[in-house]
Amino acid sequence: MADDRADILLDMKHLRIEATVYPPGEKPHDIVIVEDVSLTLEKGKVLGLIGESGAGKSTIGLASMGYGRGAIRLSGEVWLNGRDILKGGVRELRALRGKEVTYVSQSAAASFNPAKRLMEQIVEAGLEHGVGGRRELEDRAVRLFGELGLPDPDHFGRRFPHQVSGGQLQRAMTVMALVPEPDLIIFDEPTTALDVTTQIDVLAAIKKAIRNTGVAAMYITHDLAVVAQVSDDIMVLRHGQKVERNTAEMIITNPAEDYTRALVSVRSIEHEEKKPTDNPVLVARNISAAYGNKVQVLKDVSVEVHPGQTLAVVGESGSGKSTLARVITGLLPPFQGSVRFGDRELSKALENRSKEDLRELQMIYQMADVAMNPRQTVGTIIGRPLEFYFGLRGAEKRRRIQELLDDIEMGEGFIDRYPAELSGGQKQRVCIARALAAKPSLIICDEVTSALDPLVADGILKLLLRLQKREDVAYLFITHDLATVKAIADSIAVMYRGALVRYGPKSEVLAPPFDDYTDLLLSSVPEMEIGWLEKVLATRRMESAGN
Repeated sequence: MADDRADILLDMKHLRIEATVYPPGEKPHDIVIVEDVSLTLEKGKVLGLIGESGAGKSTIGLASMGYGRGAIRLSGEVWLNGRDILKGGVRELRALRGKEVTYVSQSAAASFNPAKRLMEQIVEAGLEHGVGGRRELEDRAVRLFGELGLPDPDHFGRRFPHQVSGGQLQRAMTVMALVPEPDLIIFDEPTTALDVTTQIDVLAAIKKAIRNTGVAAMYITHDLAVVAQVSDDIMVLRHGQKVERNTAEMIITNPAEDYTRALVSVRSIEHEEKKPTDNPVLVARNISAAYGNKVQVLKDVSVEVHPGQTLAVVGESGSGKSTLARVITGLLPPFQGSVRFGDRELSKALENRSKEDLRELQMIYQMADVAMNPRQTVGTIIGRPLEFYFGLRGAEKRRRIQELLDDIEMGEGFIDRYPAELSGGQKQRVCIARALAAKPSLIICDEVTSALDPLVADGILKLLLRLQKREDVAYLFITHDLATVKAIADSIAVMYRGALVRYGPKSEVLAPPFDDYTDLLLSSVPEMEIGWLEKVLATRRMESAGN
């Protein structure tokens, strides 16, 4: 029987979630995703679920709707509004999803139908469940548009998903979850895919919506500093089991378990800034570039990267960071400016560059999943540049692949695995090894830690710094995360709407007085402090470009 206290909305008891996996070359076997997790959530309260990828956070969140992705098996008890929803049938589950419980996913862009206007999709669940008429639901949505700071609330719903920014679309999805007036909302990493400046606006909107409506919420994330801003309590999970649960303040200030303490102290890397040399490895001068003949993305950008040093290029989405990388690699010829590498000027177009040009300039991409062929083994992936640039084959190539695996701390047992058998951090390490295999002078790292958990990202950054010190390789590190910049950079280029707004050694760029945009970026880095969000909103001098 469920807890009979009137304030308990959700009561999970001894939740166990299993699945059958089918690894390549192995017999199918059962795994446990969540093991014996119990929790309660009171009406109007927010519970944060935090932990690394694979901890079971999203799986537990979806279990509160009686839903399991794929062919997973749920057992235990999930009591919602006084009834065990796992004991009900399909009809009862359909009746509660989208009405009593709603869901806000990580990627709003993938959740909206691009062929339908926003309002049509936002009121759909409410109409389906009969919680109100179309006019009533649309009026409610317009009011929520205004409360969540969306532009032109009366007409915002007429837009299609592609006509709004990522931050605006994430807030529109929050409105969609609120319109049916549910008892519980599951927020599943709602700000992880956003840059730090946009994240602040979305986080503030979510917190305001929870406060104004009195809805209970489960907030899932791997960022402890973020979840501390919206949660009453926080539950820490690891490997499908509960590590600890306490108030947000106690988790931040006095964690009881070693794993929680590691989450609190993440990003404590100390990196001593190096002075620029007389001979930069890369010089980009007066770069202006456009897509087609109309959309100018870069405006007279000039930067240098020095041997064995890191230039961090920082800015929010749409500032031109990745476009600068595309110009440097020859994927997007600029209409103005030049790129010099060492003592030679590089051809503007990739197809006109020499094999040596290609070898010396490598790139590591943000999404390791789509940067590797899923049908090739780790050995084949890393071995490709060894064969292409140096002609290595057979035992000599395999020996060098193993050396590179040792360099990235993956050692024995990985050379014959496929990408599907690796974790997110391991996949990114393989991409690092593939870049190092070419023995480059410069590696462009394009948001290489943004999709990773903080602890995994911390390990990747430490690995990159160790390899840089040993190999004397230079990095051009593209990111929107100032915490990452502080940890690894020697010099910083701050970009805003295609132009450089601040550039120089790290010690100078991060020293006041700041221009408004650099101040916005620096103040938007989440801190392990209760009340930090309100303090930032009260003192910021400008809005992000996407909001």
